[in-house]
Amino acid sequence: MRLPPLLEEHPRWLQVLLVFVLPAVYGAVTGYFLGVSESAYLVLSILGVVGGIGAGFDHVGAAAGAKRGVIAGSVFGAAILIAHEIHGEEAKADLPDPAILLVVLTTALAIGFAALGGWLRGRANARAAATGGGA
Repeated sequence: MRLPPLLEEHPRWLQVLLVFVLPAVYGAVTGYFLGVSESAYLVLSILGVVGGIGAGFDHVGAAAGAKRGVIAGSVFGAAILIAHEIHGEEAKADLPDPAILLVVLTTALAIGFAALGGWLRGRANARAAATGGGA
């Protein structure tokens, strides 16, 4: 089975889109829903953080995945807060106090999940090499 390309194999514009734009836009949507519905916000937040596994899978090894998690988690968390402030509605879900700690939380979780994704990619590459499937 052919593995998806690594982030470094994509053109630069796609790398920027995947690393910065995607978590920013998804975080902004999540931040909008913070002022609309607690359940929608929580579901989007969980999906966004767990999406770090996919982001990490773009890299070989836990350390490389974790580095991606630093960027994705901080951009995602900051975008949630910025979009929520722009939206102007009262938060329907509890935020840490001070709210900036949300960025610390999303970054820490993204580091862990992206590291898992990078570790899984390393295992998949090794398995593919062992079976002659290529990575």
